Amino acid sequence: MDKQIETIDSAMKSINVASEEEKLKKLLKAEQKIAKLHFYLQDAQTGSGATVYEVARSDITATSAAAFGQVRVLDDPITARPEKDSQHLGRAQGMITSSGLDESALTMSLNFYFTAGEYSGSTLCIVGRNPIGSKNREFPIVGGTGVFRMARGYSISNTVSFDVATNYGVLEYTIYVAYVDADCM
Repeated sequence: MDKQIETIDSAMKSINVASEEEKLKKLLKAEQKIAKLHFYLQDAQTGSGATVYEVARSDITATSAAAFGQVRVLDDPITARPEKDSQHLGRAQGMITSSGLDESALTMSLNFYFTAGEYSGSTLCIVGRNPIGSKNREFPIVGGTGVFRMARGYSISNTVSFDVATNYGVLEYTIYVAYVDADCM
């Protein structure tokens, strides 16, 4: 009986793999769509409404001019405008690591999870180096889910404001993304 179950299970896995391979082939041949998204992150690093938390640090983080080795996770609200109370579009969730020994630079891995509008339930993923003192910081779009399946492109980020007293920042993102319409399936 166990041998029959193994055979059936193996056959089902083969069918599922073949089905997913066919979906991928269709996606690769499908017409691409292009979108430009523009939104803001509300980044609260301290206080009762904090959205950024330290989870690890290196031996030299405390003495490093650039907080080298500090690892933080975040769950920032995404809003339509720079004001904190503007329309809520989703969350930016991920990890940021202080990775510059001598300069303020982060390595970031973020998922933009959209909860409103035409992209609700979809994600876009960025990974890259963030030289936080620079203007027009560019990050690659490395993938996505839902509407943004097979996504690729880039985003430009700027700091709109940062209040040193409250450790509260507003970050602007403009995203240029190519993706395959998942409805082509």
